[in-house]
Amino acid sequence: MSASTASIPLLILPRLGERWSLALRLTLSMIAAGLLVVAVLWRLAFPAELYLADLVAGGAAALVAVPILSAAWDSIRHPSLHGMTDQLVAIALIAAWATGDLMTAAILPIVMIVGHVLEERSLLGSQEAIRAMGRLVQTDARKLFPDGSVAEVPTHRLVPGDLIELRAGDRVPVDGVVRRGASSLDTASLTGESVPTEVGEDDPVLAGAINLDGLLIVEVQRVGEQTTLGKIIALMATAEQSKPPVTRLLERYAGQYLSLILLTAACVWFATGDQEAMLAVLVASCPCALVLAAPATAIAAIAVAARHGILIKGSAFLEKLAEVTSVVFDKTGTLTAGELTLVGVRTAAGEETALVHLAATLGANSSHPVSRALARLAPPDPLAGLAQVREQRGLGVTALLDGEVVALGRPELFAALGIPITAVPEHDGPLAGASRGSRFLGWVLLADEIRPEAESAVEELRGLGLRRQVLLTGDRARVARRVGQHLGIGDVCAEALPEQKMRRVLEDVRGGFRPLVVGDGINDALALKVGAVGVAMGAQGTDVALASADLVLMTSDLRRLGTCIRLSRRCRRTIHANVAIGLGWTIVLVSLAAAGVLGSEGAIIAAVLHNLSTLVGMANAGRLLRFDEATTPP
Repeated sequence: MSASTASIPLLILPRLGERWSLALRLTLSMIAAGLLVVAVLWRLAFPAELYLADLVAGGAAALVAVPILSAAWDSIRHPSLHGMTDQLVAIALIAAWATGDLMTAAILPIVMIVGHVLEERSLLGSQEAIRAMGRLVQTDARKLFPDGSVAEVPTHRLVPGDLIELRAGDRVPVDGVVRRGASSLDTASLTGESVPTEVGEDDPVLAGAINLDGLLIVEVQRVGEQTTLGKIIALMATAEQSKPPVTRLLERYAGQYLSLILLTAACVWFATGDQEAMLAVLVASCPCALVLAAPATAIAAIAVAARHGILIKGSAFLEKLAEVTSVVFDKTGTLTAGELTLVGVRTAAGEETALVHLAATLGANSSHPVSRALARLAPPDPLAGLAQVREQRGLGVTALLDGEVVALGRPELFAALGIPITAVPEHDGPLAGASRGSRFLGWVLLADEIRPEAESAVEELRGLGLRRQVLLTGDRARVARRVGQHLGIGDVCAEALPEQKMRRVLEDVRGGFRPLVVGDGINDALALKVGAVGVAMGAQGTDVALASADLVLMTSDLRRLGTCIRLSRRCRRTIHANVAIGLGWTIVLVSLAAAGVLGSEGAIIAAVLHNLSTLVGMANAGRLLRFDEATTPP
């Protein structure tokens, strides 16, 4: 493997065998078509020397017989639904040779091969799209060396801990963290969001994003297949290769279908003695339109979903998603942002700024989650002169500032310091007090706030028929009830362990519901697995999210759930329409062929009409690519 492709998942490497096969079959068909033209012209010009025209036609038939018979033999050794078509065409070809109809023996394979090339080329287009995603990060990167020099190196030579430089217009080649600089990133290729994302120091960046402005120094965390983009590509490749349920159903009865067609063709021949009618039955019964009805639609839907920042592990989940009847939400990181933010301050008038400034400075010197949340509030000029910082385990943090003791923490901390405090506010989230010297400054209140789009997204799901909604969380009952009440979710199950969450979802399944389970993919892994469909919110490169869920939303925008439902339902309608078209067309065409209505060139006419039905189904599947739902920031 070359250096330029070493970091790309093997699933997306070009399928040279398929491309060579397509090129070979098409080339042989074109040569055979040229020989047929010569044979026809010779017949017209020299009617007395038909044996030469038949000889040329025989050469044309022999050329195109090779790929047809080879494909039929492979389908016998490795049975598949599409292989049935190759077998039926091969039988028709052999029958035409046996009856001496060399023109039909040549024209029939040419028409079928051209049709197959068009079909397979359209399916290879989805594989090319996957490979194009892989090429997004097949570039060089500007690596910063310890001596301060900068040099371009291939991306696959980078290792975690390296520093790279990103200038305006550069595409991010790795997953990493910004160490210096600030800029805007275009993440549309990953998340489907058209609004640029602002990043600064310590913010994560993902491979595939584009740096719009500013200079960034990024520390490498993941390269190649380990990046979020690499996992997206692997998921898309897996989904593209999976078989929809309709296809598996048709494969189950493929053997019986082939036997029925052979019996029908034999009956037509014995009853009428018309070999053209028999050949026409064999060709007309080729189930190409049925074979491609579901895969072509599913591939189009998977591509559309990826464009919207939705990763679907397989086409089967598309159909399951269309049938969900209830939704189970996790709270933290799903309905809420998963990060503590400042929601209120309780202090004397005019002291709010001093209180927050002190709390943020002390919080930056503690490892407690509440302290870390407060540290994000620090202004550009943190308080100077902080000394003797001590973390009081379970209580808070103390330090010296200009000779005075400053403290941040729980009420028990101030009791230990002998500092009188004001009444503890009523609050169902974390809170912390702050003091300077012997003076208590006040309280800062924090909460994990509900996502701004959560209310509209939950209401949208109700409008789509998912009126049974459950809030399932390990958080305290009081907090869970507040979130549920705000969003109109009456069924709230709080303080639940992962195993209890799984049992609660299984209760819904036993009750006849098909639950859509939405979580962060970490402590909800069991619940995600047992639901009808599991959705992980925001991949962010986590292995658990990709492993446990059936769908992964690259953004944490809950409104994409509605997009998933609508896309899956439209995909199902398109599959059903394509199956109806393919089945109906095949029945009508076989009936016309058996009745001899297609005439003396019935096999060739059947081949043309057969390919026409396939192209109609492909075009109908292609309409799904126009599905587009843009969302604006809430």
